[in-house]
Amino acid sequence: MKDLLMLKGAKTLVDVATKVQTGEQVLIVTDYAKTDIAKAVASVACDRGGEVMVMSMKPRKRAGEEPPAAVAAAMKKADVVIVPVSYSITHTHAVKDAAAAGARIIVMTDFTPEVMMHGGIEANFDQIKPTCIAVAKALEDANEIHVTSPGGTDLTFKTGGRRGNALYCVVEKGQFSTIPTIEANTTPIEGTAEGVIVCDASIPYLGIGLVDEPVICKVEKGFITDIKGGRAAEILKKDLASHGDKNSYNIAELGIGLNPKCRMCGIMLEDEGVLGTCHIGIGTSLTLGGVTKAPCHYDLIMWHPTIVADGKVIFDKDKPLI
Repeated sequence: MKDLLMLKGAKTLVDVATKVQTGEQVLIVTDYAKTDIAKAVASVACDRGGEVMVMSMKPRKRAGEEPPAAVAAAMKKADVVIVPVSYSITHTHAVKDAAAAGARIIVMTDFTPEVMMHGGIEANFDQIKPTCIAVAKALEDANEIHVTSPGGTDLTFKTGGRRGNALYCVVEKGQFSTIPTIEANTTPIEGTAEGVIVCDASIPYLGIGLVDEPVICKVEKGFITDIKGGRAAEILKKDLASHGDKNSYNIAELGIGLNPKCRMCGIMLEDEGVLGTCHIGIGTSLTLGGVTKAPCHYDLIMWHPTIVADGKVIFDKDKPLI
């Protein structure tokens, strides 16, 4: 039964998300910890007539680390790239360059068999797509964004001229999307973010997952300057300091969760998509429309945000107002 349910998820990835066609070059990039998921996807892609190659690499040491050069080169030659990995390679030059070369890319960071079978992957992506695009457009059209939350977040930043990204789990040529998160996001202009971030839902990195105490980050001139809280705050603070790179503290992203099937469970691509949340990404912004490359990209997720774009509320606690 488990294998059958995993194949159902694999069919969603191949038939809905990437729409693999006969004769297309399909590259599955995985690591040694995710080969069972890679095999399920590969079997369906082969059945659809794809020319399938699986490249298995050593798990990355952290989110945002580039894959090996041979993998990056192969990604640029493929029509479809599907990426079940332990640590995210979404925010890398490899993904950006493969998309620029025309690949259709789906990233499946930290997937488990359970994520393949239930939750966000069961959503109707095409049904949610128009809302996701509309929210992304509202972010793109704005000059200033203001984010508040009941937990205490109060953050403003400039975003004029930056693109809005609609990630709804279906990709065309030259696009990438994560799955099963459905989100609209944008990147702040560097140096403009000011205020405070209160993460009271999840930091699905570094072994943290669901937070048991809010993580409070002070933001000045586009960078986190202070982190307070309990265990999760100490883990995050220690990791960011270990990189020795100021860009690790960069305010890189605002993402708005829009998938009603996603569950808050400590797994990144489920947590980030939960309807009624938003996340502030820190570190690399390069693949989302910014210019910053950092050693990492982490997301701080909060409950029930109110998001105001140029004075207009576009998301209010649990629903988009677009």
